Amino acid sequence: MTTFDQPSKIKNLFICCLCPPRVLRLWTCRRPRTKRNLLVGTACVIYLGFLVSQVGHVLPQHKGGHQKISSRSLQDAAQTPFLGIPLDGTLSPPNFQEPQRGSNGTLLPPNVVYITLRSKRSKPANIRGTVKPKRRKKHTNPLSYGQHFPQAAFIGQGEAFAQQPGRATHTTGAMGAAIALEARKHQLDEHRHKGMATRERGHRRPGGISGAIKAQPQPEESNIRIYSESSPSWLSKEDILNMRMLADSRITNIQEVPSHKAVLVVFAKGPSTTGTACNQGYCGIIKRPLDMSEVFAFHLDRILGLNRSLPSVSRRSEFFQDGQACPVILWDSSLSPTDNSTHSSVRLTWGRYQQLLKQKCWQNGKVPKAEWGCTEIHHHEWSKMALFDFLLQIYNRLDRNCCGFKPLKEDSCMQQGLKLKCSDQDAVDLTHIVQRRHDRRHLAFIDNKGFFDRNEDNLDFKILQGINEFPESAVSVLRSQRLREKLLQSLFLDKIYWESQGGRKGIEKLIDVIERRSKILLTYINAHGAKVLPMNE
Repeated sequence: MTTFDQPSKIKNLFICCLCPPRVLRLWTCRRPRTKRNLLVGTACVIYLGFLVSQVGHVLPQHKGGHQKISSRSLQDAAQTPFLGIPLDGTLSPPNFQEPQRGSNGTLLPPNVVYITLRSKRSKPANIRGTVKPKRRKKHTNPLSYGQHFPQAAFIGQGEAFAQQPGRATHTTGAMGAAIALEARKHQLDEHRHKGMATRERGHRRPGGISGAIKAQPQPEESNIRIYSESSPSWLSKEDILNMRMLADSRITNIQEVPSHKAVLVVFAKGPSTTGTACNQGYCGIIKRPLDMSEVFAFHLDRILGLNRSLPSVSRRSEFFQDGQACPVILWDSSLSPTDNSTHSSVRLTWGRYQQLLKQKCWQNGKVPKAEWGCTEIHHHEWSKMALFDFLLQIYNRLDRNCCGFKPLKEDSCMQQGLKLKCSDQDAVDLTHIVQRRHDRRHLAFIDNKGFFDRNEDNLDFKILQGINEFPESAVSVLRSQRLREKLLQSLFLDKIYWESQGGRKGIEKLIDVIERRSKILLTYINAHGAKVLPMNE
């Protein structure tokens, strides 16, 4: 509101500014009544005229107030606080009369400024390309191997695994069909495995574990998963077939093996008698969950190019350890018989073993002399075994009494009191030195229980004593810095083992231990000037 909008201020301004001092004196001095009245009337007329002129200027400004609204007045109105306005955006504007229209027919804007508050967004905006889409679960029944593949792909197959009506047939020779089946593995859900365990629990036999198994469901999907077009190059087709048999085949008979603290199982599709089935390769050894490192050892052996350990997988069964994951190792009937004390096909002591390393028996095709006391085992086999045992810290073969490190209370040497017998180490027997009947030159690595809890400052370097040569295939893998990648790819095939170790996070911890030991081994090779030779004779 302007100054001219207030009549009282106009009156005071008129009296103070327009009246000269002479008029004021006439107003206050004593004059006749007629002259005083004349002065008052004149002043009133002048005042009324001035007032009318000011009112004429003020009224047009208020009429045109709807048309002239400055930007500053809008800012002032926007900055004016409004009390009592809710923050949820539910305030509705009051009902005003219909807005007036100007002379040209356009709507005149109201002389009111509204402030609208947006309500808080409950969920963030879904920006395209930043949110991972949900994978739909497709519940489809797995197709049998012969539905979408030509019959010619199955000609010349070997023995097949157990087959049940309405389920997939696990064959031992159809690698192309197996790869196609694995491409659909991601469509199957975890509840199938739980359902299989529930049905298997219903068929559990009370009492002992020896005898025939009358009923046992076969898993609907293989626990050996291959999502790529082919399996890893370090695993042969025979390895894949043996792994599938150990992981998926139905068990028909079980027998205890007290000397090995394990259970001998017979898989389906083999001969009725246990001896004949095992001779044809349809048997396996199920060990304790504490021996799960044998599965890791099998994959490490293949990646390093040693190819001396037996195929091993993880398997869950209600018949053993209340459904815990246990290692299952292939029963190889081609292994030479062993004695009960050292579990070896050839008996050696530590002192004699060191003499054999110096003689380098059978190296470069040279026939050793009789006075050297050589065995039928090739010299390169000891180098492969030493490298393999050092990475996994397997001390049972070469350091049975734990003389090369500080053992824990849980180690077998401490439980059997062998740690106290390190004074005469040359007389200590080596254990688990096994050959094959048809191939006496090479060793077969059995009982490959490794230890991942051994600190770097407490490694057993006695395993490497007397070894001056190492296999080139294994050392090249350790130097290539691709050991972790290959172990992850290989161990991922075994679904049960992968899950039992806590997934990738748990597997990475085990690989960290092996990588640290491999660096120590490479430093040892350089420091001692050991040779790296091709040993693929």
